[in-house]
Amino acid sequence: MTSDLQHIQSLPSWLVGRVAARGRSLVADAIAAEGLKLMQHAVLAATAEYGPVTQAELGRRLAVDPKDVVGLLNHLQRAGLVLRSPHPSDRRKNAVTVTPEGAAVLARCAALAEAANAELLAPLSPAEREQLLSLLTRLHGAGTDRSVADR
Repeated sequence: MTSDLQHIQSLPSWLVGRVAARGRSLVADAIAAEGLKLMQHAVLAATAEYGPVTQAELGRRLAVDPKDVVGLLNHLQRAGLVLRSPHPSDRRKNAVTVTPEGAAVLARCAALAEAANAELLAPLSPAEREQLLSLLTRLHGAGTDRSVADR
């Protein structure tokens, strides 16, 4: 007979959560070499993808409180990774863009994150890695496909 703790630790939700926490930790440690935390990296990546973008839009896209976005952007701007300037169509807003140094940091972070994920998946064969990614993608898609009314 299994204990209550063993039962909990055998649940897929528990296992996925523990693996996700380890993966986040590996990536966080890796990108720390570039002076970034996970959320700073996400803001930098979103700025690169959507920029020039307003601070409010960054907050909406990342589901981050606007006050928190300001603090994250302050760090990125001090590091020379983003630039804030008056928005062309509304001078009351800031438009945020990635600097060339920010783009270079993003490229290095991508390589660091890939290496961290390779470490996470090292116990698996290439075929198992492919299967895991396929299954996780399917589970993720099933969760996002459900309507709000079903939740």
